[in-house]
Amino acid sequence: MFVKNKLKKIKLIVADLDGTLLTNEAKISERTKQLIIELEKLGVLFSFASGRLHSALISFAEELDIKIPLISLDGCLIKNQPEGKVLFESYVPEKYVNKALQYADKFLLNIALCHADAIYYTDSNSVIPQIMEKFGAKYEEVTDYNSLTDKTLEISMSSDYKDNIKYVRDRLSFPHSFGLNTSYFKSHSYKGVYYLEIRNKGINKGRALKILLRNLRISPKEIAVIGDWHNDISMFLPKVLKVTLSNSLPELKRIADIEIQKDNNQEGAAEFLEMVLKAKLK
Repeated sequence: MFVKNKLKKIKLIVADLDGTLLTNEAKISERTKQLIIELEKLGVLFSFASGRLHSALISFAEELDIKIPLISLDGCLIKNQPEGKVLFESYVPEKYVNKALQYADKFLLNIALCHADAIYYTDSNSVIPQIMEKFGAKYEEVTDYNSLTDKTLEISMSSDYKDNIKYVRDRLSFPHSFGLNTSYFKSHSYKGVYYLEIRNKGINKGRALKILLRNLRISPKEIAVIGDWHNDISMFLPKVLKVTLSNSLPELKRIADIEIQKDNNQEGAAEFLEMVLKAKLK
């Protein structure tokens, strides 16, 4: 009864993309599209909260005719679609961008600056487009980073020198640096390659979702979120209807209100959308 009542009250659905709304071939199924269109006719809005750059979300937003803000880079940016008006942005302070560039030069690390529309790299970092694991990102080569340090949403470093990456991570963390969040991890696709991502502290999808809700004047009790991975956990807020698929992490399933027994390749998200549609039509 709790779930049925929640479904009837839904005014907004926010979904992760990769591993959730999209198939492994990065497609949205026709059934999913049709259900989103039908729900929109009933006043249910739809948006994304993704780790992708904003530019990598636009084609999907256009495909679904989304006209509300999109959450990108795990909450670093909330930007209106299609007008392009920025609702929220969190740029890494220039002093830390410059510090990271100096460390990259000193310790022979590949470095790229992630902005809303592209990932920028220089000739000396030309391997970046091949080894970075950023879905759908546009890469653009530049002569230098001088004009780009003030609008950086995320700094991304990579190297096969594990100790160098870890050293830089420590130097860009408290107490050497303040207000930053560093994420160090090993590549899933390239043997021996390690990554370091630097953003502002406190940035996540959940915080961005709260900002989006305030902007749309929608209560947490009137929203459903669908996710599958670590970066989706912050969206599983109290009072929000929390939805997982069969391929979602166990940590998310434990706190989910609804667990769909299909994965992203089996139209799991569409299964939930149909539940909402049926509840709305009753």
